Amino acid sequence: MKKSLLGLAALLSLFVSSSALADSTASNPDWMKTANIYEVNVRQFSSDSSLNSVTKAIPRLKALGVQVIWLMPIYPVGKVKSAGPLGSPYAVADYKAVNPEFGKTNDLKTLIDTVHANGMHIILDWVANHTAWDNSWVSAHPDWYTQVNGQIISPAGTNWNDVADLNYSNQAMRLEMISAMKYWVTDFNVDGFRCDAAGMVPQDFWEQAATELAKVKPLFMLAEDNDNLGLLNKAFNANYNWQLRDTMKSLASGLYSQADLQSQQYFQNLNYPANTYSLNFITNHDDNSWTGTVNNQFGQLEDSMAVLTYTLPGVPLIYNGQEIGLYRQLKFFEKDPINWKTDAHNGSAKALLYKRLNALKTDNPSLYSGNNVPAQFMDVKNPKVVAFTRTSGSNKVIVLVNTSDKSQVIKLTGQAGSFYTFGATKATSLGKSVSMTLKAKSFAVWSSQK
Repeated sequence: MKKSLLGLAALLSLFVSSSALADSTASNPDWMKTANIYEVNVRQFSSDSSLNSVTKAIPRLKALGVQVIWLMPIYPVGKVKSAGPLGSPYAVADYKAVNPEFGKTNDLKTLIDTVHANGMHIILDWVANHTAWDNSWVSAHPDWYTQVNGQIISPAGTNWNDVADLNYSNQAMRLEMISAMKYWVTDFNVDGFRCDAAGMVPQDFWEQAATELAKVKPLFMLAEDNDNLGLLNKAFNANYNWQLRDTMKSLASGLYSQADLQSQQYFQNLNYPANTYSLNFITNHDDNSWTGTVNNQFGQLEDSMAVLTYTLPGVPLIYNGQEIGLYRQLKFFEKDPINWKTDAHNGSAKALLYKRLNALKTDNPSLYSGNNVPAQFMDVKNPKVVAFTRTSGSNKVIVLVNTSDKSQVIKLTGQAGSFYTFGATKATSLGKSVSMTLKAKSFAVWSSQK
C-alpha cells in the first residue's frame, strides 16, 4: 500500500537525520550485495493463479539473472467487507496459512525449495498493520485491535474499510505477530520479508521482531516506507525509493534536470545509515494498478530510467511483466492475469535489457548494494544529459542518459581506461577526452566488467 512522498524541499534540505550518524545494526545478509528483486503478483502471474505456475517460471527467471523473488501476500484473503470480487491480498484472514486459490502448503514449500536449488532467495510480503475483518483474531482477541467507543476501526486516515487496525500497545498481539513471522522462517525457510505499510507500525515493534527473527538466520527486511528513516537503524536493510521514482518521472517529462537528481541522491547519501539502501523501481504493484503503466509514465525513457534504478545506489526491482514490456494496468481486486504472449511489447528486447542489467550489477562491485559508493555526477556541459560514475577500487561504471527528444553532443573527460560498453563482450578504450553523440532519449553505459 503506497505511502506518502517526501517533497522536493526535503530533498534539498541539509538536515542530517539521527539515523545517518551510525551504521545500521540490522543484520545484512551477504547475498544481498549483488541482489535484484523480482516481484510476483501471484493472483495475476498466471491464468490459474497458482504457486506451481510460479515454480515453473523459476528457470526462466534464473536465466534472466533474478536473484530474489518477492511474493505478494500468499495468505487467505478476508471475505467480510471485501474490496472487489476477490478482495485485497493485503486483507489477511490467517497469517499461518496459504490462500487455497494459490495452492497448498506443499506447493509453497516446493516453490521455496526450487528457488533455493537455483541459488536464489525468496521473501514474503508481510502485513502487520491490519488484518481482515474475518481473521480469527477479531473475535478471539478484540483487544488486539484499535477501538473507538468500543468498536474496532479501520486504519485511521485511510479508506481501507476492508481491514481492521491492530493495536500495538497490546504486548500479547505483538508476540503472536512475531510468532507468525517466525513460522515462515523456521518451517518454510524464507529469506526475509517485504513489510507492508511499515511506517504505520511502531518502530520499536519492528526492532523487536528483527531481533527475534535474526536468532533464526540473517534475513533481508524491506520496509514499504520512505518517510521514517529510523526504521533502517535496527530493523530494516532497505526502504522504498519513492523520491527517485518521482524524480525520474520529472526527468522524463522534462521538468527536472541532473541537478534535481543530484539533490535526491545527496539527500539519500546524507541520511541513510551505512550498509542500508533503497529499493529502486520504475513500477511495482501499487504503481501499476493505481498510477499507470511504465509506458504512460516514462514513455521512450522507460529503458533509460530502468538503467538508473540499476546503476544508482540501491536494490533494483522488476515487477512481473516489466521484463516483457507489460503496458497494461493489472486490476487489483479481481482476476486479471498477465498474458505472457499478447501482453508483451518488444518482449525479447526487454528481457535482454534486464538480463544485461542484472549481469551488470552482479559483475561490478561499484554497483553492489550497501557498500556506500555514491554516484559522482559529472558536468558534461549539457543540461539535457544525466552523467555520473560509481567507483569501487579499480572497478568503475560510467552512465549517461539523454533525457531530451533530440540527439545531444557531449564531451566526456577524465574517464580514460578500458571499458565494456553495455552488452559488449570485448572491451574498448576511452581516451582522456571524448566527444560523442547520444541519440534522443537514450542511454550509454561503460563498465570495468561485463
